Amino acid sequence: MTIRVLLADDQAMIRGGLKLILEDQPDIRVIAEASDGPDAIARARQLRPDVCLVDIRMPRLDGIEVTRALAGPGVPNPMRVIVVTTFDLDEYVYGALRGGAAGFILKDAGPALLVEAVRAAYNGDALVSPSVTVRLLRHLTAPVREPDKSLPTLSEREIQVVREIARGRTNLEIGAELFISLSTVKSHVSTIQTKLRLRNRTEIAVWAWENRIVETA
Repeated sequence: MTIRVLLADDQAMIRGGLKLILEDQPDIRVIAEASDGPDAIARARQLRPDVCLVDIRMPRLDGIEVTRALAGPGVPNPMRVIVVTTFDLDEYVYGALRGGAAGFILKDAGPALLVEAVRAAYNGDALVSPSVTVRLLRHLTAPVREPDKSLPTLSEREIQVVREIARGRTNLEIGAELFISLSTVKSHVSTIQTKLRLRNRTEIAVWAWENRIVETA
């Protein structure tokens, strides 16, 4: 198994550093680099990498627009996009998550977390750095939307799973916390995504924070 990665950042030094970290791993290979938004979109569509690492601030098109183009609502066969940011409380991160990003990491998070983020995104785990994700989502000023009455009602167990996802728990941690098997957790996550018409764990977490589901725990 080799995880094919695209790096998009306008600073060549940053791209070079990320590439060195990633390609030091036997299962990760950087297949392309891009220095601005349009180039990132074009290369990603051409090469179909497994994971795209996209800087939040780039020339011509920023990371939010790139994320929407590659993974946003209505995009056929959306890609796995991880947004990279310098700022702990960057409001753009919220827009990127709403735009379909699988997750995000901070540039100073360190090599281990970077590698973990890529592998997690590749495996479909959207909350690639749970502690950072939860901390950012707590401080982002998201409007509270009126509940969508057309959506099916979640069961109490499904609400519990949603809360744990929003707190940054992995499937294994959720299973241990709720005393259910890993396969049962995965089944609940799949059902929740279907009921809420959401595509991944990050969107579940955003939905939970928007609707104050976590605060009611």
